[in-house]
Amino acid sequence: MLYCSTGVRKIQPQDYDVFLGMDVDKRSIVCLQIDHLGIEHSVRIPYDAAKMLYYLGHRLKNQRVALVYEAGPTGFGLADTLLAAGYPCMVVNAAQVPTERGKRVRTNRLDARKLAYQLRGGNLHGILVPGEIYRHLREYVTLRKMHVTDSTKCKQRIKALFLRYGFPWPDPRESGTWSKALIRQLTDYECAPALHFKLQSLVASLAFSRSQALTAQQDMRRFVEATPELAESVRYAMSIPGIGWIVATYAIARLGDWRELRTSDQTASFMGLVQTEDSTGDTNSRGSITKAGDPVLRSLMIEASWTAIRKDHELAAFYERIKKTHAKDKASQIAIVAVARKVATRLHCVLKERRVYQVKIVSSVP
Repeated sequence: MLYCSTGVRKIQPQDYDVFLGMDVDKRSIVCLQIDHLGIEHSVRIPYDAAKMLYYLGHRLKNQRVALVYEAGPTGFGLADTLLAAGYPCMVVNAAQVPTERGKRVRTNRLDARKLAYQLRGGNLHGILVPGEIYRHLREYVTLRKMHVTDSTKCKQRIKALFLRYGFPWPDPRESGTWSKALIRQLTDYECAPALHFKLQSLVASLAFSRSQALTAQQDMRRFVEATPELAESVRYAMSIPGIGWIVATYAIARLGDWRELRTSDQTASFMGLVQTEDSTGDTNSRGSITKAGDPVLRSLMIEASWTAIRKDHELAAFYERIKKTHAKDKASQIAIVAVARKVATRLHCVLKERRVYQVKIVSSVP
């Protein structure tokens, strides 16, 4: 089992003879190789890591080869195989690959050629390729999130049906918000046959989604508890005020191996919680947050921050201080995002330093 992230983050072009850009899809791998003299050669190989190794071993034998491809739906299996065979393979984020503006023609070969030239120029930065346990944790958190999203959509459709036909909604004071009592009332609701059939179908879909989300969460908890490294990381993350089990597991799944974490600023940037900046000369211009990375993780961090300011006096004071410096219509939103960045910094520290977070006790004595 792989307990650490793999992958090449940066290469020195002078250390290699041939640079190979790969455009990977579910059927084939389009490869374009280029050397320091600018000599190009392209080939299409069936999507098979073993055939890719055969090509490298026979056509590029005794040459120092660097490879790159964009992260996509085919995952990291190709990179795993190439790295295990000793070939430096970089996986890059497609959005961060430099591209010429105005290009209207795009083919697999041209995409592979662009990657090869950028690799030869040393312009590419590889992403972290998560280890096996982190990939499996990602499957769990995305599966649970999918069922939770389906459940939310079912609720919206049920409410839309009531609104469309002017049906009175059951009193939440008697039945509770989406409680068992409310579900029973919806199941027994009297209306036209067609509407009754649709309502029952939506209620059944809601019950199924909630059941599947719970099952996924239970199995994910067993997986985390059975993996010491994950269990330890979750415990450290949950020691931070505001971060619960769901937020902790999702964040760890997305951040990956704690050994590969660099700085707290990079962690906040990965979550899209840093400000955009357009500064030149003596002019400093900063705007809203970048919103880069996973929007679900960023949303969870902001949601956790609302809980954090109710539990941590230091964060509450920071929130109020930021809030006072902005216009009232945006003050609370800007302040809570600033708190989310602080929470992200704390998360980075406890994971990197492998310790429980200690809440500062604010003395009431002046």
